[in-house]
Amino acid sequence: MRYARQTILPGFGAAGQARLADAQLLVVGAGGLGVPVLQYLAGAGIGRITLVDPDRAEVSNLHRQPIFGRHIGRPKAEAAAVELAALNPDCRISPLVTRLDPANAPDLVARADLVLDCADSFAVTYTLSDACLAAGRPLIAGSVLGIQGFAGGFCAGAPSVRAVFPDLPAQAGNCATTGVMGPMAGLIGAIQAQMALTVLLGMTPSSLGQMIRFDGLRPASFRFDGAPEPQTGHRFIAPGQMRPDDIAVDLRGMDEAPLPFVPHALRGPDLPRPQDGRRVVLACRSGLRAWAAAERLRRDWPGEIALIATGD
Repeated sequence: MRYARQTILPGFGAAGQARLADAQLLVVGAGGLGVPVLQYLAGAGIGRITLVDPDRAEVSNLHRQPIFGRHIGRPKAEAAAVELAALNPDCRISPLVTRLDPANAPDLVARADLVLDCADSFAVTYTLSDACLAAGRPLIAGSVLGIQGFAGGFCAGAPSVRAVFPDLPAQAGNCATTGVMGPMAGLIGAIQAQMALTVLLGMTPSSLGQMIRFDGLRPASFRFDGAPEPQTGHRFIAPGQMRPDDIAVDLRGMDEAPLPFVPHALRGPDLPRPQDGRRVVLACRSGLRAWAAAERLRRDWPGEIALIATGD
């Protein structure tokens, strides 16, 4: 009886429910987007979900992440696993209290049938898109801020995130500085969950290659199936993936980070002009300043550039 109201849908049935039970998903982020994603997908009967999130539940989260009301101070991934086990014991949740980065992403993506990006982080989105494109895995990505948001289906035969968003914005806020409406986060997360289910069930038209945007309550939707993959683009790496001869530049201010992300990192606004054969690694908190600095350096230096998002 748990799934009776969805298995009666045309094209669903017992075969569709069995497909969901056999699926293994990777969900990155247990915040405002991740909470509705997890609730709806666990409720639908997804068999296994690996959940990645490094943060702990805070009171300021609760207006958009209501499942954490009795878990303040606990890692979100572990708290969500407890709540989802009560919601549907058929769904097995594997919580990972860690940050998704370019070092662990390829293995986590390779083990999943479908990936959902709910982290709302530039660095995570591009890292997951690169890994999903290489592995042929579908990616359902979402973002929300203020009263705006989007959800889209990428990779696995559809264009990647880089094809649709080849450049980062000049500036960006976050929920702590700009604010976010809880229902808008719930709306975008619910759309991500719906897109994931349609991909797993093979419904048409495919959610891969589709973008749905909301500006307040004004919706818009378009397809981007023919978007070309960019030939160039700045790639994120993890600190552990640095080479001994890399030239490291920490773009964070001394008040933001008194210690550089690696001891030998250069600091200050002036970018180096390295010799050929050496890679420049640019680091900041979110990756946005590093991306902008890479664009400036690229204008007159053709060498290899990598980016690091240090996080909070």
